[in-house]
Amino acid sequence: MDSFITIRFKRKTAKRFQEFSKKHFNTHTEAMENILDFFLYNEISPKEKLGPTGRTIEAKLLKRINAVIAIMRDVEKTQTKPTVAMLQSLFVMEEPKKKPLILEKKYAEEKKEVRFCEKRNTNNEL
Repeated sequence: MDSFITIRFKRKTAKRFQEFSKKHFNTHTEAMENILDFFLYNEISPKEKLGPTGRTIEAKLLKRINAVIAIMRDVEKTQTKPTVAMLQSLFVMEEPKKKPLILEKKYAEEKKEVRFCEKRNTNNEL
């Protein structure tokens, strides 16, 4: 069995470490080893910041999504709707005007005028 050594911490810090250790690890030694390994393996200092948190990234994404939505609405108003209206006006079909057929009876009956007729000679002379 390994021997233990005493390290002095402020009471507040020691309580925080104990709560953290109980929540994530079996023993305080295992917790401290994993914490030290994490910083050594990732080659980072516990004092440096790792970058934006999840909340700040989410806020930036929401701003960008809102901007994209605004752009899409503008495109819809200025380009898509007028184009659709023009295309629909091209495809609107009007009822064709009803024209009577050329060979209908009423036209044939109206043409009773004779164009050529025999000369009627009452003298019977040639």
